[in-house]
Amino acid sequence: MKHIISVLLENRYGAFNRVATMFSGKGFNIQSISIGETEMPEVSRMTLVTSGDDKIIEQVVKQLNRLIDTIKVIDLTQTPTVIRELAMITVFYQKGTRSEILNVGDIFRGNVVDINNKTITLEITGPPDKIDAAINVLAPYGIKELARSGAVALKRGEQTKDFKKQTNYSQL
Repeated sequence: MKHIISVLLENRYGAFNRVATMFSGKGFNIQSISIGETEMPEVSRMTLVTSGDDKIIEQVVKQLNRLIDTIKVIDLTQTPTVIRELAMITVFYQKGTRSEILNVGDIFRGNVVDINNKTITLEITGPPDKIDAAINVLAPYGIKELARSGAVALKRGEQTKDFKKQTNYSQL
């Protein structure tokens, strides 16, 4: 089962490397990872997607909590959460398929970010299922290139306040 884990880290040299090294050293797989600054520049939020049974995920969370740069770890899988990804998809087109591909982009509320005489590049954001669906619809046209950002996730609404109270950072 896929799990989405949010990790707040000290934003300093080597923090990301320590997480990646822990995963490889313990034999855990990372399906996607995204990281960036939070509203506090000294704190980064890492969103990891990994898979495993409850015992493996418990070990992942314990190992992440043991890292020196870790502030807070939460498994968001069973929590009401907003999850988004960004995908850029370059698709081949011919005269007859150009408008069809543009319509697919409209259906998935995508934006055309590049176009030339052979390819169209669409930017699509949304939940991972929406990105998967767009890829499946575009695949028959011939996907030339694909880049996905990996999941970015936050708890919904009022629960965010509880998350901030649980950390040692009073400004969170």
